[in-house]
Amino acid sequence: MTPERNLDTLIARMAPVLDPTPYLFVAIADDAAIDWAALAPVAMVREAGTLSLIVAREAAAGLTGTFPCRRITLTVNSALDAVGFIAAVAGALAKAGISTNPVAGFHHDHLFVPEAESARALEVLQRLAATARG
Repeated sequence: MTPERNLDTLIARMAPVLDPTPYLFVAIADDAAIDWAALAPVAMVREAGTLSLIVAREAAAGLTGTFPCRRITLTVNSALDAVGFIAAVAGALAKAGISTNPVAGFHHDHLFVPEAESARALEVLQRLAATARG
């Protein structure tokens, strides 16, 4: 399937899905000895001297984590160079008072939202998509 770039189409077809897994953001030294198979991060960002990871809360045992969250996947096949999509969904969540930490995958965008607000975040995104569909 060809990645979508049209903003209206992206919003109308985003079909958000809430992952039931609770996640945490953790930071570890970039030279730390880690059992990567057990930790199984869903995302990693290398920063100066540190690796920032998003891992399932269950896998983060023994690590200091923050931002208990859930992942919402926007299942539309969004192009990596699509303009305004994340701004639109983040803006809708911001208007509802919900923070988000977006991560782009090759095919889909993922939003990490506060665990306590995840059901409401899903509803906000579903309403946004329904409005775009008319």
